[in-house]
Amino acid sequence: MRGYFGIGVEGISKEQNVGTIVRSTHSFGGSFFFTIQPDVDIKALRSSDTSDAFNHMPYYQYANPDELALPEDCTLVGIELTDESIVMPSFRHPLRAAYVFGPEMGSLSKETLKHCDHVVKIPMKFCVNVGVAAAITMYDRMICLGRFAERPVRPGGPIKRGKKPKPHNHRRKTRKKI
Repeated sequence: MRGYFGIGVEGISKEQNVGTIVRSTHSFGGSFFFTIQPDVDIKALRSSDTSDAFNHMPYYQYANPDELALPEDCTLVGIELTDESIVMPSFRHPLRAAYVFGPEMGSLSKETLKHCDHVVKIPMKFCVNVGVAAAITMYDRMICLGRFAERPVRPGGPIKRGKKPKPHNHRRKTRKKI
């Protein structure tokens, strides 16, 4: 994928959601993860990090939105369901971006929204779990900026003549004991 991105959450209070988001960030190739005023024990969370995400990308913690320090030329994109937000299918993802999500039972603070270069919403009837919203956002970014061909006109995938796809293996390969 072109460019880089980071994912952040403000005021998050459920360890499960942090775990889901950080693992998804790692899985989608995120460059960093950050929190603003988290209400969870991040150190305790690291022990339940099954993908080892915290050891594969930098983690930054900020006490408030004014402390937020992003790389130079990195665009901050707030993901928030408001009337003024840009709907995600109409949004062009920046090459260098950090996406910030609000807490489980609330919205991004006015202070954080002031720091955002763009505010985007996922076009839904109501809010979904913050982990789901983060995964949708990363997927949309991957589809928009990844190196994928246009979707075919007909239902199904592209036809590759003469090549059989490799079977997918969900398990890690292990050495056989002798």
